[in-house]
Amino acid sequence: MKKICGKILAVNISQAKGEKKNNIGCGLFIENLGLENDAHAETGIRQVSLLAKESIEKIRAKGLYVNHGDFAENLTIEGIDLPSLPIGTRLKVGQKVLLEVTQIGKECHSRCNIFYTVGDCVMPREGIFAKVLTGGEIKVDDKIKIA
Repeated sequence: MKKICGKILAVNISQAKGEKKNNIGCGLFIENLGLENDAHAETGIRQVSLLAKESIEKIRAKGLYVNHGDFAENLTIEGIDLPSLPIGTRLKVGQKVLLEVTQIGKECHSRCNIFYTVGDCVMPREGIFAKVLTGGEIKVDDKIKIA
């Protein structure tokens, strides 16, 4: 049976594209834009990126210690098998925010440092992208569930 509820472990932001993101603990997600002040916030289908702790653990098992945000994901979560979600799945986060899954994985145009270090990177296969349907605040320890 597919788990339908998880938890937010980190809310990550960066000022520039192509760099790791840092956990800010709480962020404002803006309808049809993404995380306020994040380098990737823009209209389109990749407004918010999500990666599960379970995916990060696969890279840790290969001997590389990586943190939340090291894959440039906006939300690090646990408890939901993100890559198994169909496009169009809606995720309710916290009290108000509603996200819609728009893309599973991504093309990796240039290999990242993680790939060169351990020969693998999970974000292109297991990271997902979503658009913000209803904005609001998301913070660490908020519940995330399939709506």
